[in-house]
Amino acid sequence: MEPHKKRQLQLWAAQIRKRGLEAVQAADSGHIGGSFSIAEILAVLYFDRLRIDPHKPRKPDRDRFVLSKGHCTPAVYAALALRGFFPVEDLKTFRRIDSYLSGHIEMKQVPGVDMSAGSLGQGLSVSAGIALAARLDKLDYRVYTVVGDGEIQEGQNWEAAMAAAHFKIDNLCLFVDNNRLQLDGSVDEIMSIYPLEDKFKAFGWHVTGINGHEVAEISAALDEAEKVKGKPTAIIARTIKGRGVSFFENEVKWHGGRPTAEEYTSAYNELNAQIKELEG
Repeated sequence: MEPHKKRQLQLWAAQIRKRGLEAVQAADSGHIGGSFSIAEILAVLYFDRLRIDPHKPRKPDRDRFVLSKGHCTPAVYAALALRGFFPVEDLKTFRRIDSYLSGHIEMKQVPGVDMSAGSLGQGLSVSAGIALAARLDKLDYRVYTVVGDGEIQEGQNWEAAMAAAHFKIDNLCLFVDNNRLQLDGSVDEIMSIYPLEDKFKAFGWHVTGINGHEVAEISAALDEAEKVKGKPTAIIARTIKGRGVSFFENEVKWHGGRPTAEEYTSAYNELNAQIKELEG
């Protein structure tokens, strides 16, 4: 990847975190940790990979993105706004009773959203159905999905994994946000999902593991996925919950909640410093 492109995608990731932080602070609630851990994945998808048009958000042959861990709206709403689907200023209305930007993602309310979510564990099943529909409709779009690693504990994911392999749905690409933390502790302690790569391989998937904060690795994994025929792809992205703000990182308490005024200022300043460095 060219250095300029890499820097630009890193900048988009930092902007996604900054706008997501602003939204959570305005709402006085929200999910920071898991939103921040997928910022680079969203930056690569929305600003380099997805075939989408903000002026035609329901275009039939557009690529689809499904956020299965539907509470991580601060990052996805920020990406959509920065991409031009709705005004960035609207992020300040996040979670308000009169806002279309609810705490869990909604396809009927938010331009650019392809699946409503909230109850975890369902996104991969829906994504497999959407991807299979492309074959039936003779369209060439791809479907990209992000699930949380804690969410993988739910059995419906494995039914979907089995079905996607059986039907050879090769236009389906799954990201597992493997930040190793969930609502109330570590994934290992609550219910281990490992060895994750071996499990997806056993279900008949093409599997690759990456550093989920390296935009070049994300892009290369997506290039690889597009070349795979006859099976879906799982990208196991090793990430850090709360990535981008020093005192958010690897702390379970930032799964949800809101920073104090002092914490917000400190976090905002950290992100602004990163943005200025990347713009420099």
